[in-house]
Amino acid sequence: MQGAGIYYGGGATEALSCKGEIVYVVGGANSAGQAAMNFARYADRVIILVRGESLSSTMSQYLIDQIKEMHNIQLWTHASVAEAHGDTHLEEISVLCSDTNKIERVPLSAMFIFIGASPRTDWLANVVERDERGFLLTGPDLIRDGQRTKGWTLDRDPFLLETNVPGIFAVGDVRHGSIKRVASGVGEGSVAVQFIHQYLSKV
Repeated sequence: MQGAGIYYGGGATEALSCKGEIVYVVGGANSAGQAAMNFARYADRVIILVRGESLSSTMSQYLIDQIKEMHNIQLWTHASVAEAHGDTHLEEISVLCSDTNKIERVPLSAMFIFIGASPRTDWLANVVERDERGFLLTGPDLIRDGQRTKGWTLDRDPFLLETNVPGIFAVGDVRHGSIKRVASGVGEGSVAVQFIHQYLSKV
């Protein structure tokens, strides 16, 4: 039901379409909090579902404070989505409370999912250096204690978006520390092209 009531992310268009509706935001980091604040301007009610006991370990305090001030935002802790229901469009979800192990079936108009991403970089293991979650390390992240990453073969430091393999660059969501926005990925891509030209000019 993706696109029919279930969305991965949410922008201004989706927020406007939620006017007077009940929406659920799944996730407890800053993206989820910012989306909830945006949706609350239009929706009748916004419910944030988080698996933990609070937002304090995953969300910035300024956002937590703003959410507390919004009368139409509710926070459900120890909660996760067990099932989604509907024929051609999302109509209800089943919410599991991990404290009681009980499932509550609730109506809604839309569900917006902000639970992070999986970079799918296993195929690069043992070739390109990755962080503990699998995102590719580039540029300054390859310099530790003033030392270049092990195996770096050139006299210069890695370029800004260059991996530990000279001439291989990473941009967009797959890169460690990226902003996870389309515009950012496009911008990084155009910057990487310039670095590629610099790299090729020395080969």
